[in-house]
Amino acid sequence: MPTPQPAAARAPEDRPRYRDPAAPLDARVRDLLSRMTLREKVGQLNQRMYGWNAYRRTPDGGFELTEALHAETDRFEGLGALYGLMRADAWSGVGHGDGPDAHDGAALAELVQRHVVGRSRLGIPALFVEEVPHGHMALDGTVLPVNLAVGASWDPGLYERAAAHAAAELRARGGHVALVSALDVVRDPRWGRTEECFGEDPHLAARLTEALVRGMQGEPAERFAADRAPVVLKHFAGQGATVGGRNSAESELGPRELREIHLPAARAGVRAGAAAVMAAYNEVDGLPCSANRALLTELLRESWGFEGLVMADGLAVDRLARITGDKVSAGALALGAGVDLSLWDEAFTRLEEAVDGGLVDESAVDAAVTRVLRLKFRLGLFEQPYAACASPPPERGRALSTELARASVTLLRDDRRILPVRTAGVSRIAVVGPQSATSAHQSGDYTAPQRPGTGASVLDALRDLAPPGVEIRHARGCALTGGDLSGVPEAVAAAAASDLAVLVLGGSSARTPDTGFDANGAARTVVSEMTCGEGVDLAGLRLGRAQYALLDAVVATGTPTAVVLIQGRPHVLPDTGDAAVLTAWYPGPWGGEAIAEVLLGHAEPAGRLPVSVPRSAAQLPVHYNHKDTEYGGYVDESAEPRHAFGHGLSYTAFDYGPPRRDGRTVTVEVTNSGARYGRTVVQVYLRRLITASWPRTLELCAFEGVGLAPGERRTVALPLELEGVGGTVEIRVADSSRAALAAEPLVLDLRA
Repeated sequence: MPTPQPAAARAPEDRPRYRDPAAPLDARVRDLLSRMTLREKVGQLNQRMYGWNAYRRTPDGGFELTEALHAETDRFEGLGALYGLMRADAWSGVGHGDGPDAHDGAALAELVQRHVVGRSRLGIPALFVEEVPHGHMALDGTVLPVNLAVGASWDPGLYERAAAHAAAELRARGGHVALVSALDVVRDPRWGRTEECFGEDPHLAARLTEALVRGMQGEPAERFAADRAPVVLKHFAGQGATVGGRNSAESELGPRELREIHLPAARAGVRAGAAAVMAAYNEVDGLPCSANRALLTELLRESWGFEGLVMADGLAVDRLARITGDKVSAGALALGAGVDLSLWDEAFTRLEEAVDGGLVDESAVDAAVTRVLRLKFRLGLFEQPYAACASPPPERGRALSTELARASVTLLRDDRRILPVRTAGVSRIAVVGPQSATSAHQSGDYTAPQRPGTGASVLDALRDLAPPGVEIRHARGCALTGGDLSGVPEAVAAAAASDLAVLVLGGSSARTPDTGFDANGAARTVVSEMTCGEGVDLAGLRLGRAQYALLDAVVATGTPTAVVLIQGRPHVLPDTGDAAVLTAWYPGPWGGEAIAEVLLGHAEPAGRLPVSVPRSAAQLPVHYNHKDTEYGGYVDESAEPRHAFGHGLSYTAFDYGPPRRDGRTVTVEVTNSGARYGRTVVQVYLRRLITASWPRTLELCAFEGVGLAPGERRTVALPLELEGVGGTVEIRVADSSRAALAAEPLVLDLRA
């Protein structure tokens, strides 16, 4: 039986214009706005509830709505937006058995939406806003590798396909809007949210942000397709530059640093058609982003022409009472600055008081409501407020997650050519380390609980993929954190008795029910083995003490060793002797398969570093694109990173010819001079010689992944984007930022 639609009983000739699907979208918005009371308008600008408080399971396994939801919809005769209806994690307390899964998520969304529409005098549906940081954060949602892994893939096309799948899963559940981290740029890897960044480079972040918007939203159009979701890009702007790597700390940013490093990804996302951005927690020059009119209105709207929605981060508007003195004026300040939609704040619920008190004009409320309503019309919610697309096959999600993980695995060092494993001379492999036999720590923060049996650890995958006759031995050795060495002797014995040791180390962002949380979901008290994620910032970048002891002991056996790091930020790794070193940035539940395939040579190590790897936290910052000043190093330690941005080894070798300019492109001849197929990432860097302001050492300006067979040679043409670049510059093409410093330059005089 077809689902009845709101206002279906009203004859077409009697319908108000906002109910007419054939009417122009802007005309529908204006008509609806003209019929609304101030109270109803204010309700559209709030998403005060945590979505998991809107429902509960019934004894028969269904859902019922809570008194809390009834009270919230009564408050404003409807509901503007609802956050996290499908969210499942330790903070929400939602898990299998009491939360919505792939089978009944859409039914719950419909139940809530029917209530909202029925409670609204004008039949206005709610926006269901969901976290989609690396896949939809819901039970049975596909978990993708984290953003830092996406950055390591240097593959926007692959990420676009993965983002499209995540959007389809969201819409099939009845969700509408996807919150996705994309705009933060790593400047201090001590920050726990490093895993949510694409890397340290603005150009790489910009290209991946474009891919995210295209994948989630589809081609720019007035209306979104049923399987596409408008995206809220987080966080605008400069949150990756917080002082000391501490979450929500202040940012010391000048206008040039903000413009050159922290705004390009947002600019690219806006140009790609992003539906919304989220104002960040941090302040810029003393003014919090959610109160920064110069940022949200003058730059974003007036200069860039952004017509979408601006959402405040959770409880950020209430924090402004520290500036204004009370929450009523705090809401007025944020609204006047350019915030349209609040998240959990009390301040925006009191905008009617702010208007009555003359703190803000109702026209500002109307402008914000217009943007909220316009998004609802673009989603087609007045015609179809319920899920309107089928869920994509979960097998496709798993395949995309694994493919993305495979593309991100990065070989950092292999002086002895230990990898790929030469199984002809290997009959016993010891798989040891705290990350070796678990998939629970392969996914990043903002991950929903997984069903038992989901995913594959490195141990699982090696047992499955190793050739017949190869014995796989296992010993955990130690935990991710702490100094307990009691398990080290067993792991060392296994390594000493084997032909190869695979030592799997790293960190974890996994939350547990006994984790303490702040009101915005950030970890407040760190428990178990957490070393990364929101609220988990480090003063140093070291692994757990026992992991270093295990590393030293295994390497000391003399058994050829491959060290695998599964992590959400670049941890400091000491000299590993002759061991090979691979890194995989939280590769997702099936990341173990991708790692095993690379170890055994079934796949190439295609990843390249999206962030520089420091030797110690004491030398931070170590990002490659620092200012080109003649400062010296340290007396007690090198000032250079252990591994540079863009670095990554292959199982073959590539030769690069000199760069040439061909109109608006730069061309370079690339040859696979090795004995097997491989993928290299051609990286084009700009070095300014004569310029109006002090230049950076290098600036990435183009890149392309290229797969070549042994002996194959190809001329690669990359677009030369030099908008706003003047003076005399060098173009350098290489396979890493460090190699680019020694590469033959192409000198261009752009002063004409």
